[in-house]
Amino acid sequence: MNTQQEMIAGDDARWAAVCARSHAADGQFYYSVRSTGVYCRPSCPSRTPRRANVAFHASSLEAEAAGFRPCLRCRPLDPPLAERQAAIVARACRLIDAAIDEPDLDTLARACGMSRFYFHRVFKAHTGITPKAYAAARRAERLQRELAQAPTVTAAAYDAGFQSSGRFYAASNGVLGMTPRRYRAGGSGEAIRFAVAACSLGALLVAATGKGICAILLGDDPEALLHDLQERFPNADLVGAEPGFERTVAQVVSFVEAPRIGLDLPLDVRGTAFQQRVWQALRQIPSGQTVSYAELAERLGMPKAARAVAGACAANPVAIAIPCHRVVRNDGALSGYRWGIERKRALLDLERDEKP
Repeated sequence: MNTQQEMIAGDDARWAAVCARSHAADGQFYYSVRSTGVYCRPSCPSRTPRRANVAFHASSLEAEAAGFRPCLRCRPLDPPLAERQAAIVARACRLIDAAIDEPDLDTLARACGMSRFYFHRVFKAHTGITPKAYAAARRAERLQRELAQAPTVTAAAYDAGFQSSGRFYAASNGVLGMTPRRYRAGGSGEAIRFAVAACSLGALLVAATGKGICAILLGDDPEALLHDLQERFPNADLVGAEPGFERTVAQVVSFVEAPRIGLDLPLDVRGTAFQQRVWQALRQIPSGQTVSYAELAERLGMPKAARAVAGACAANPVAIAIPCHRVVRNDGALSGYRWGIERKRALLDLERDEKP
């Protein structure tokens, strides 16, 4: 018997779960209310009934055999609320993916049977980003794909769903970080400043575009880090040892050694819509704490996507700033850090040592 099952094994514990409206207890038992004739799941948001009117049942069939009907508010025969919401968010994502023009918030909310405000809140809670941000990320993916294969920039714009060249050029620089023609040329002509410094974790390379930091790489060999940067931006102009960039590098080094100070620098990270969702969720994990890949997938409303979440963590281009080192295996063991398990352990130790 696991800990959760032990917690609700007795009627007193079950009553405590009902009073707390515990979602964790859903599916493990049901309770009926004699005065209303209904039975509910433990997390039912209805007003807490009098204890004298409550009985507990091991299953919905047992409750119905005792003459009770399902509550219309918590709908105990339906999947749990979190699962229903995750399905609604998935439906909204499919609508956004299939739309030529970005659907507005009211249209999406109506299609999902929710109010505008409630839909926006549920979508952001499950994905970590707003519907508008998700739509923008998907538009960026289409634009990048079409620029790589379309015969002209104009053809790529229309194939990506932009209905006018004005809208396309207004959005493209923010989406790509450069002009569309430069993107088609593999970033040719884009200036990326970089510098390599030493820290307690070894060598550290920091690189930035005009929009923000685009790479923070860790390793033992500075030459290997530079080679990694060149592979990431094969046609960009890499500018090293530029005066004034030392301050940015010093801020990153200070953040490595003292995580509590934070890193208040803009980032310029580009990835798929899913990667952006994972990276945003990673930045919400407090310093000194860890979550498992499965827990992170749950937070994103995708409980079966732990492997995909791990892949997005591995694709993180900015070590430390997007703290993928705070994700561990289900048993708490360390694994899956592209810059080495020992560095992951050292980062977590630094953060835990700083906790008050």
